[in-house]
Amino acid sequence: MYTFSNKLRNLAFAFMAIGLAGLVYGFLSAPKTVEDAKAMVATEHHEGGHGEEHADEAHAEESTHDAHQTEDHSAEAAHGEEHDASHDEHLLHQLQNKPWAALYVAAFFFFMIALGTLAFYAIQRAAQAGWSPVLYRVMEGITAYLLPGGIIVIAILAMSGFHMNHLFIWMDPEVVAHDKLIAGKVAFLNVPFFLGRAVFFLAGWTAYRFISRKFSLAQDEASDNSNHVKNFRLSAGFLVFFIVTESIMSWDWIMSIDPHWFSTLFGWYVFASMFVSGITAIALITIYLKSKGLLEFVNDSHIHDLGKFMFGVSVFWTYLWFSQFMLIWYSNIPEEVTYFITRIEDYNITFFGMIAMNFLFPLLILMNSDYKRTNYFIIMAGIVIILGHYLDVFNMIMPSAVGDQWFIGIPEIGGFFFFLGLFIYIVFTALTKAPLLAKGDPYMGESERFHY
Repeated sequence: MYTFSNKLRNLAFAFMAIGLAGLVYGFLSAPKTVEDAKAMVATEHHEGGHGEEHADEAHAEESTHDAHQTEDHSAEAAHGEEHDASHDEHLLHQLQNKPWAALYVAAFFFFMIALGTLAFYAIQRAAQAGWSPVLYRVMEGITAYLLPGGIIVIAILAMSGFHMNHLFIWMDPEVVAHDKLIAGKVAFLNVPFFLGRAVFFLAGWTAYRFISRKFSLAQDEASDNSNHVKNFRLSAGFLVFFIVTESIMSWDWIMSIDPHWFSTLFGWYVFASMFVSGITAIALITIYLKSKGLLEFVNDSHIHDLGKFMFGVSVFWTYLWFSQFMLIWYSNIPEEVTYFITRIEDYNITFFGMIAMNFLFPLLILMNSDYKRTNYFIIMAGIVIILGHYLDVFNMIMPSAVGDQWFIGIPEIGGFFFFLGLFIYIVFTALTKAPLLAKGDPYMGESERFHY
């Protein structure tokens, strides 16, 4: 039985305290009025940055306008004032969204780690894999985060529905009234149906986790394999449910932040990101437990297989990323390509950095078979993969939520640390609730002897 050490528990609490302070700072420092927003941007760019460039452009446009005055001058001026007011309000919404987006990115990222782990666990159960039963308890511990993490995400979505932020523009009735494209999607994109789907998805995922865990624990004390067989059938059925609900979830919770853009590959793309993040979390936690003298039945062949999955799914993620990017960029349809133009122009550091961290680094480190048996290389690659896919989620959400007003500052780092601490606390607490060896699994003997 695993004992949650005071040192690790205190570390989790420290992360949560630091993270909470960063998030509170972000919310308190967000502008309250248009004047506050304009002053904040002016302060950030007072030395010739982005804001000054726009000011120069505005002066140039004003000069050109004065030089070409017509009898409609007053009407054009009124239109210009209306446009400026709309732009200022949009800027205010973007800056107010920054702490909300920092909170949402981190909340969704750690939730998707748990969901990706649940998918991997269900696949192992449905495939009746012989190598992985020694890791079942680790997977079950990670998926314990699913319910509390999912409740937090849905709470943020609900607050968006009550207009406490502007993350989802389609939730604003005024925007819908003046946007024919969004108005055409109102049958699907409406708050009651949106939140209802979210609750239904989370209920299905957590129900599988609860029932499967129950069968897993019951199998330890059973005299036959009936619970194992039930788990196999349940897992096979759940995977059908999962692949449908995960796709719709990715459309709802991420893609609808920019309701003018869509991709038919997006569900698979998000799945690949959460899948490799979940597998990486399994590897890192397994290595940590083993370093504490636990999981003595886990050998370097198990670590090697986890490394192979980390490598293989990283390549799969890259395939999906490139397929989505290449088809949209080559076709150059304005409604589609603007998604990547925005990210390349305004998020080039995180955009290209994410590709290096999620593809090039795992490729170079984990291609070597011997490295996949070495804990140091798995840990190094795992940390980079986790951070890289956090940036992936960051790039998916931030451009539509805050535009070019982004920065990885105190709120963003605070959000990451808060949910990291919460994740560590929940997962390692769950690991104390049952023995780390699922001794009743019929494939346990094969898993313990697994070596090549």
